[in-house]
Amino acid sequence: MEEYSYFDEDPKKGWGFILAFAALMLFTLMGFGIDLDEYLQHEYLNIPRWYFYVIFAVDALMAISLVLMFFYRKIGIFAFPALLVLHFFMHNYYLSTFLYTDVTNLFLFTGFGMLAIIPKWKFFR
Repeated sequence: MEEYSYFDEDPKKGWGFILAFAALMLFTLMGFGIDLDEYLQHEYLNIPRWYFYVIFAVDALMAISLVLMFFYRKIGIFAFPALLVLHFFMHNYYLSTFLYTDVTNLFLFTGFGMLAIIPKWKFFR
């Protein structure tokens, strides 16, 4: 009896991988846009300036972790959801805002992980 593997044996990135990555990057950039909009209104909203240094650093690290995932680095897989949850909780705690972009991004990451990361896990370094 021939053994069948459900996992891809090819390290080449297919359309599913690329589209899932693009969706994650899109929602990450949307979160950055929300942060930028809040920065432009920080005087009206009474948000301290130090908050934006931290939140923009988190945004940049999220984008970097996505790029690391694209190049098959495991550190990106672990860093992205941690930074995403940090981003969500910072908005929730400091600004009392519930970001649907972060929640959607977390669901996309879960789907991306199940459909694109897990089958190619052996190619990640």
